[in-house]
Amino acid sequence: MKRIMIAGTNSGCGKTTVTCAILQALVNRRIDVASFKCGPDYIDSMFHSRIIGTKSRNIDNWFCDSKTINYLLEKNAGDISVIESVMGFYDGVRGKSSSCGIACDTKTPVVMVIDCKGMSSSVGAVMKGFLTFRKPNNICGFVFNRLPEKLVPEIKSLCEELGTEYLGRLPFDRSCSFESRHLGLVTADEIADIKSKLNTLAGYAEKFIDIDRLVELAEITEKPESLRPEITDLCSKAPVKIAVAADSAFCFIYEDNLDILKETGCEIVKFSPLNDIRLPEGTSGIILCGGYPELYLDRLSANRKMLSQIKNVFKNNMPIIAECGGFMYLHKYIKDENGIMHEMVGAIDGTAYKTDKLQRFGYTFLTAEKDNMLCRTGEEIKTHEFHYWDSTSCGNEFTARKAGNGEEYGAVHADMHSYMGFPHLYFYSDVKIAENFVKACMKYRSENEKN
Repeated sequence: MKRIMIAGTNSGCGKTTVTCAILQALVNRRIDVASFKCGPDYIDSMFHSRIIGTKSRNIDNWFCDSKTINYLLEKNAGDISVIESVMGFYDGVRGKSSSCGIACDTKTPVVMVIDCKGMSSSVGAVMKGFLTFRKPNNICGFVFNRLPEKLVPEIKSLCEELGTEYLGRLPFDRSCSFESRHLGLVTADEIADIKSKLNTLAGYAEKFIDIDRLVELAEITEKPESLRPEITDLCSKAPVKIAVAADSAFCFIYEDNLDILKETGCEIVKFSPLNDIRLPEGTSGIILCGGYPELYLDRLSANRKMLSQIKNVFKNNMPIIAECGGFMYLHKYIKDENGIMHEMVGAIDGTAYKTDKLQRFGYTFLTAEKDNMLCRTGEEIKTHEFHYWDSTSCGNEFTARKAGNGEEYGAVHADMHSYMGFPHLYFYSDVKIAENFVKACMKYRSENEKN
């Protein structure tokens, strides 16, 4: 079993660039590589998937316990698994749920990335801080982003002095940088020359990073305890068909969520609210995931046949999960940054609109105010939010409580056939959420077959 975590001192230090460079170098060596992203991140995972050719996965120790995380790592492992951390290595909810915690729970060796721009000897202070701040931390070495060649002897000497390993550097190349927008990097599909950039980065990794040593360090000598969550096979003899939005506007979906639905017996069928004019034949449930609908408002609004069909099946009580961007799509209108109103589905009598700052960011506990499709009154669901957009009708069927500061507010429209709101769901936090959705889809199919 081989796996390694690429962690960073902070967001923006270059850990995604370094991770992508290493992943592409391993792929170019024809090594069977799997990738994972710590925390509730969709975009970095898309970059990983584009490189390795199979779906990258998320691992999150706020949503899941360590045994579940280890199960997911084992289930989806390659000959070597590369895990990219989230934010700074020690950052989490009140000191918990950090990448450091994941590394220790999974017995994974850690390579730290430091952005060296504007530093020389001070790099040593950063290294010492991360090596000693908390223990155990599993840090086994460092990669230095944007480190000039002339400083390599000094940095190697500092590594030796601190009893850690110099594993290489990544030189700065503006042509290989990835653009950003408000949620982070632009998606991989939006970069026309992404393969060229990735192969250039892989060339740098082969030249300047000790890939052979990374592979050696990735050997796990102690197998951590794992446990497969119990998932009920509900409908494999007669699978219900769930239509999942998947295009440039709606692309934020956890592959693990889809896996759980498949394990209950569901058939997952992708569709495009941008390009298709109807839902897949035989659909009994819909997932409208997050994404960037705001970039495609004219096209979404012009696709009247799709808008009309989704509104009609909503009125007919077809089960729907709509998160963030998918939730915005169900509004009567989305108002763009220029104040122009774009007509959408109209299942929610409200307007989604852009704000100037991040809204309600972070992990959230949702407590149900009434029985609904996913849970019963008083039951709690773990979610997360990350959006600059807001709504005149966010819903009040749940009370949301921020995990970080305890702030409470009303959230989500929900009834016995829908969950529609900004908070994102992760089914492995409680598989009953997925099972309840599937049961609602089965009930809808049964009732409509009678009719």
